[in-house]
Amino acid sequence: MESIGTWWMWAAFAAIVGTMLLVDLFAFGGGKQHRVSLKEAAGWSLAWVTVAMLFAAGLWWYLDGTLGRAVANEQTTAFVTGYLVEKSLAVDNVFVWMMIFSFFAVPLELQRRVLLYGIVGAIVLRTIMIFAGSWLISEFHWLLYVFGAFLIVTGIKMAWFSEHDPDLDKNPLIRWIRNHYPITEKLEGERFFVVRDGVRMMTPLFLALVLVEISDVIFAVDSIPAIFAITTDPFIVLTSNLFAILGLRAMYFLLADLGDRFELLKYGLAAILVFIGTKMLIVEWVKIPVLVSLSVVATILACSVFASLWYTARKEKEAARIKAG
Repeated sequence: MESIGTWWMWAAFAAIVGTMLLVDLFAFGGGKQHRVSLKEAAGWSLAWVTVAMLFAAGLWWYLDGTLGRAVANEQTTAFVTGYLVEKSLAVDNVFVWMMIFSFFAVPLELQRRVLLYGIVGAIVLRTIMIFAGSWLISEFHWLLYVFGAFLIVTGIKMAWFSEHDPDLDKNPLIRWIRNHYPITEKLEGERFFVVRDGVRMMTPLFLALVLVEISDVIFAVDSIPAIFAITTDPFIVLTSNLFAILGLRAMYFLLADLGDRFELLKYGLAAILVFIGTKMLIVEWVKIPVLVSLSVVATILACSVFASLWYTARKEKEAARIKAG
């Protein structure tokens, strides 16, 4: 697998990820139970984005001095594009988390521990899948076409079924756990397991964690092929993916109170998947520059956000008019 990453670049990135996880755990209150405010979530979201962009700047500076300006521009643009794609697709994951916590009636102050475990699990899973995907693509180039077709189908399904939420009561794993393990009727703080009358029981918070981890697997299957359409360099793929994941918990709390304002965002995400899938299918005949891909993804995302805000404002205005009679 060809990569711009040297051993010390991988080591430095691992140290950055470890440091950010510790900051997320202790500074962002991973070990303390309290309700995350909108201001706090916005501040941490900005901090994570800033760290990612500083990494991009450092990557460009290093590559410019060692491999030349052209390589520095291309690889840094690929990193930013991959980061933006992952951040965009992660928004849909955030909405699924909201639905999971709502289903189990988990208050905001109890959600942070679940999300911390979920993000750590996602980091491990993505790392394994990215290295496996890089090796498979290097050995079987035709897999890019399979990934491309898969992304197009996923994008179409996302748009077609955007109004349909999955029935969590029918999830086979949750049903199996409920049939084979005693579960408490209510939450027990941040605890996943409790002992009642000598019997070890599972809490609904653990069931929420199980579904969060399952959602991570499902969204990884979508997002990782999407980044391989931008670049097949495992260092760029992994760094852009994990930087986006590390800021996901803060982004969740930022969107927790605003999720209903982005009703049309799924259509934008679906369009991004279809565009990237198409790019993968035509790569042998038409090579779309990374900068063009970045521009298209950013434009689609911005348009879907503004359209959602306009649509929500219009609905609220219409509801107020009807209520006023």
